[in-house]
Amino acid sequence: MKLKSIRLFIVFACIFTFACAEGQRTQNQQIDFFNGKWIDLSYDFSSETIYWVTAKPFERETVAEGKTEKGYYYSAYNFSAAEHGGTHIDAPVHFAEGRQTVDEIPLGRLIAPAVKIDVSPKAAGNRDYQISVEDLTDWETTNGRIPDSTIVLLQTGHGKFWGDKKNYLGTDRTGTEAVAELHFPGLAPEAAEWLVKNRKSKAVGIDTASIDFGQSNSFGSHVALMSENIPAFENVANLDKLPVKGANIIALPMKIKGGSGAPLRIIALLP
Repeated sequence: MKLKSIRLFIVFACIFTFACAEGQRTQNQQIDFFNGKWIDLSYDFSSETIYWVTAKPFERETVAEGKTEKGYYYSAYNFSAAEHGGTHIDAPVHFAEGRQTVDEIPLGRLIAPAVKIDVSPKAAGNRDYQISVEDLTDWETTNGRIPDSTIVLLQTGHGKFWGDKKNYLGTDRTGTEAVAELHFPGLAPEAAEWLVKNRKSKAVGIDTASIDFGQSNSFGSHVALMSENIPAFENVANLDKLPVKGANIIALPMKIKGGSGAPLRIIALLP
């Protein structure tokens, strides 16, 4: 009886020790929302917002604006736009049949630590630059392995053209004929496949209009990521303000039921 009691004590002591260790580890990993610096990674939405060349742009209609007959101020507006424009999310179903729609993406995929991979010097001289597997492995050589369960943000430097549609997209025309004129950097399909196969990334974001480069006609990076239910964030702002590691991301899209994409409010917390 005594031996049995000793054994039970040892078992409970081990469980308690493990639980305390796990609790401490979880506590150390918690995000401190009250200390740090918040960075807005979203562009605002207006008639000036850049949309895909074949997409319906943002429009706002005034319903009411001014003093009412009862003396108080009141304003209200209607808006309409395509899913894909401005800072937005591509849901997996956008390029993968049967995968998650915007409303089905788990919140755990949209809130996570981030790493930033900056290829601005290479993309500066090549509007059609595609981020390669070598760019990813070179980053790891300097900064360590891209951790699992992170959001990977890709900085091409192209965000400096935001607001100038022709420089940002490569064309200021709209319609199907303008698609052939698109020129901006993106993620090479081979690199997207490498991330899928070798790193368990929660999402991938970029400071251009598409995760695939402008001249793509097969959208291989979209397909590679979204077939695995990995969403993409496009037209992400202010990536130059983020460190290569250490930021925590909150990326919450409009919850459009059945949506293939949606406007995105994405923010970063720097410790």
